[in-house]
Amino acid sequence: MSKKRIFDIDFPDALDAADAIRDTKGRRGPMASAISENADALEERNIKAQAIRDENDSLAQEHVRLKRLGLLVDLVPLEAIKMTKLARDRSNERDDELDELKVSIQAIGLSNPIRVEVTDDGYELIQGYRRLCAFRELHKETGDAKYEAIPTALVASGEALERLYRRMVDENLVRRDISFAEMAILAQRYADDERTDASTVSEAIAHLYPSAGRQKRNYIGHFASLMTYLEGHLSFPESIPRALGLDVEKRLSEKSERIGWLRALLIERQPKTPREEVLVLRDYVASLSATGKKAKRGKSRAGAKTTLRYNGPGGLVRCLASDGRIELRAERDFSVLDRRQIEAGLDAFFKALDGELEN
Repeated sequence: MSKKRIFDIDFPDALDAADAIRDTKGRRGPMASAISENADALEERNIKAQAIRDENDSLAQEHVRLKRLGLLVDLVPLEAIKMTKLARDRSNERDDELDELKVSIQAIGLSNPIRVEVTDDGYELIQGYRRLCAFRELHKETGDAKYEAIPTALVASGEALERLYRRMVDENLVRRDISFAEMAILAQRYADDERTDASTVSEAIAHLYPSAGRQKRNYIGHFASLMTYLEGHLSFPESIPRALGLDVEKRLSEKSERIGWLRALLIERQPKTPREEVLVLRDYVASLSATGKKAKRGKSRAGAKTTLRYNGPGGLVRCLASDGRIELRAERDFSVLDRRQIEAGLDAFFKALDGELEN
């Protein structure tokens, strides 16, 4: 019986095998060439794959960098943009200059993209309130698909709230038409926002307008006081000229009872336009100025009074007359008289006084 012989065979690596498998003349055979080509192709693919990974990492880092700088621009659908995070400094009245902006957008497009913060459920407006309003009006009026999305600079989320407010403020300060009332309103809303560090309007003004001069910040503070005095009674505060607003605020701060008088005057007049509201304020200041001049002229007779008794058809009447005031006391019930009778009596009374003065 013959014995089986066992041979130990060492298989070389692919490259070693390619070198080993040669013909007697030292040339590679077909198998050796195939193995070598496959190894070269694998190494080349690995090099290309690594280059692609490096390029993707570089692009991702550049994307993040541009996003942080707000230099990444995209077309964002209008309905995806919210305006809830920041209290706007604009009034509820439509901006008259919006029509000019719309004409410009239709003619040459939007040259300056708005800025939004990327959120979990969309985008939050940071800068560009008027531009966004213009796009929304154009889409509503024309139905053109090109106004469905607006050019937008994307800002990474997580930026400090105060910095976001500052971005909005700095953009608006460039506008020549922004009023002190609008700046004051924003300062009030900033102070009322529980997420900010400002608890008073003064602190809010310091946070929002650090680049403004001291006098300008004082003006904003005075307008904030004016807004507080006349809260809910002004419909067009952004139209109040600086000098007029400061004058009204000064007079209201001098005597608290004047606040109620001006509120009553605004309710009585019910101004429907900015011009009418400004006219009410001017008339109020003029009336106080006239009263002040009269008081100054009659300063030597300050507190002077005239008292007399008059026996007429209605019996004895006691009369007390002073600057801006006259009292009549008689033994009769005037409440039973019809209003028209009283008005007729007053009319005759003042006509008689004016006739005596003319004579």
